[in-house]
Amino acid sequence: MAGHDLREQRDACRMSFLVHAAGGDRPHAEANATLVESGTAAQVQVGPTSLATFVAPGRLTAGRFGLFRYDMAPQAGGASPHLHTGFSESFYVLAGSVTLYDGRSWVPASPGSFLHVPEHGVHGFRNDTSENTSMLLLFAPGTPREAFFSELAEIVASGRQLSEAELAAFYQRHDQYMVDVDVGA
Repeated sequence: MAGHDLREQRDACRMSFLVHAAGGDRPHAEANATLVESGTAAQVQVGPTSLATFVAPGRLTAGRFGLFRYDMAPQAGGASPHLHTGFSESFYVLAGSVTLYDGRSWVPASPGSFLHVPEHGVHGFRNDTSENTSMLLLFAPGTPREAFFSELAEIVASGRQLSEAELAAFYQRHDQYMVDVDVGA
């Protein structure tokens, strides 16, 4: 009887898992992980107040997602309310208090706060505080958002003022559509 109880305990501790049908009970395994060492991810300075770090752009993740870090200086602007049609965007606050627009109102988000915005969801962000802020941005699928931030950084650095038509074309190229809402709310 003791052997039976021991077998039941052992079986109860086994983990169950689902293996894809194509893999059978011994799926093919690969050593194909990619490590991005600290300080090696490409970065772009977006004006004097913001820094985008491309931790895992879509080309690194086979287009599954893109993960960026976005740091803002005190009182930094950010992104006015807008939407994307081809990807979702999520925000995870690492440091400071980021003010996020959730489609209804601007809300302060402290470290550990998370906001998920599905396709077509109106959102925005900014730093209204006197402290530095930092957050992770997750895009899914991994559309090449680094092109947006790089082009934006070039425009800001050049001091060039885009016409309304040029600005609309820039946003459309990058699947970003500005939404007219009361941004002071």
